[in-house]
Amino acid sequence: MIDSRYVQTMARYNSWQNNQLMPVLEAMSHAELTKDRGAFFGSLMATANHLLWGDILWMSRFDPSVQPPQVGGADSTKLHPKIMSWAADRFRMDGKIRFWADGLRAVDLIGDITWYSGSQERDITTPLATAIVHFFNHQTHHRGQIHAMLTASGRKAPVSDLVFMPQDA
Repeated sequence: MIDSRYVQTMARYNSWQNNQLMPVLEAMSHAELTKDRGAFFGSLMATANHLLWGDILWMSRFDPSVQPPQVGGADSTKLHPKIMSWAADRFRMDGKIRFWADGLRAVDLIGDITWYSGSQERDITTPLATAIVHFFNHQTHHRGQIHAMLTASGRKAPVSDLVFMPQDA
């Protein structure tokens, strides 16, 4: 289904996207960041927090050196109250994702992963490759929501097309 190059490319894409979003979000006022814009999680800040929370959660499943988020899913949108603490945590997590991806070998992508799902209230088992694809798809989905909210607010959203990612990203 996937190979280590796919994972490394998507980890680079995630980092590239977040590095473009950070200055845009950091330039906005707290009121602008927390304004309900009618998205699934309401605001830019809530969506960015949920996205980071999901990344931390999935990485804690993929890499035992990563600790799970300190809050549950119901509070995922409140992970960080301020953009600067979010940005610092986002930067660190993106580095961990890239380090993990760069160390993967083909054999590391074989087999199943099992975890307890709080949202489903049961153990879930799925092929590891499927879980990794979901991980990156979740990122892209919520960054798309952030992109739409930025555009609707009159701000210029960064380029998000994978094919335009610089080779050095």
